[in-house]
Amino acid sequence: MTERQKRPLPVRARFHAAGIPMDDLFRADPAAPTTTLPALPQPPRPARPARPEPPRWRTRPAPDEPQGLPLRPPPDDPDLVERNGPAAPGWLAVLLGLTALGAAGALLWRARPLRTIHLEPWEWAAFGGCVALAVLAFGGLTRGRTGSAWVLSLFGRYRGSVRRTGLVWISPLVLRRRVDVRLRHWRSEPIAVVDSEGAALRVVVLVVWSVKDTARALLAVDDHLDYLREQVEAAAVRVLSQLPADAFRDDGPTLRDAESVGATLTRLLAAECRPVGIAVFSAQPTRIEYAPEVAAAMHRRQIAALDARHRDTVLTSVIDAVDDTVTRLTSRGLVELDDFERQALVKDLTVAFYTRRGDLPEGDRQ
Repeated sequence: MTERQKRPLPVRARFHAAGIPMDDLFRADPAAPTTTLPALPQPPRPARPARPEPPRWRTRPAPDEPQGLPLRPPPDDPDLVERNGPAAPGWLAVLLGLTALGAAGALLWRARPLRTIHLEPWEWAAFGGCVALAVLAFGGLTRGRTGSAWVLSLFGRYRGSVRRTGLVWISPLVLRRRVDVRLRHWRSEPIAVVDSEGAALRVVVLVVWSVKDTARALLAVDDHLDYLREQVEAAAVRVLSQLPADAFRDDGPTLRDAESVGATLTRLLAAECRPVGIAVFSAQPTRIEYAPEVAAAMHRRQIAALDARHRDTVLTSVIDAVDDTVTRLTSRGLVELDDFERQALVKDLTVAFYTRRGDLPEGDRQ
């Protein structure tokens, strides 16, 4: 089939091919049967490539993030990771320094018979090299302590970390800063927070932590101690605002569940401090109390709730006892009671049981 034959036929040719006269199109009779034109074969269309789905923001928390508290921790620098810095055993530096001093002394001893120090140019160069080597060897000696590490930098660039203990040699040309990597604990000052019902609280948090990545702890943030304190306050405010301090009406979850609150606070704080090289092992609220301005009102409300709960428990036990007594009397045929007598008996038994427990008000005992 040629390219001309592939083209669709004009309208008049289509009607002629279908055997329909053109005059039938202009008839005014609405009852005339409608003629349907034959459908033309449609050429196949090329399939469009599937469009890639646009990136979506992550809505589910990561496994290390607290459930119900979606967060986006600060990004970390993948290039700033702790690695071993250039260091050598201290005894090797001492041996090298003593050897250099011995060589320099041998050169001077050689020129002693002349009463004046007269050395050849190459001897002067060797003497200067020995002295410089001795200064470099003894100048880089330092002491590595257990529970601390040296962070090395040269011209503002991170060169590595040294966690060795004892006598260590580190190049005196690099800048050394000591970081404490021991397991540490910190107790916060009373933090002002608000629970889910709007009641003002004061909470004290105990945090157990340590520096895991010395490079990030010293170079990724201005002061990792201040960063930890600020994050503890922010995490406490965020976690403690999810639940009420006390459930006065029901037995729902409250902030008094220290284990659950501490686990959520630990996960949240660990996710926030991981980019700066701090490992948080535990963050537990040691004291949760109402603020002084609302403490008296909340104390009265708590006493009223406890009293109401106690009265409800006593009332339930009294009703069960009355029901059991009346059922036994009537089921065994000891008494025959109509509705009025049953109501009077129930009332008398209720008053008697309440009076025995001492929970009936003075006005109701008479």
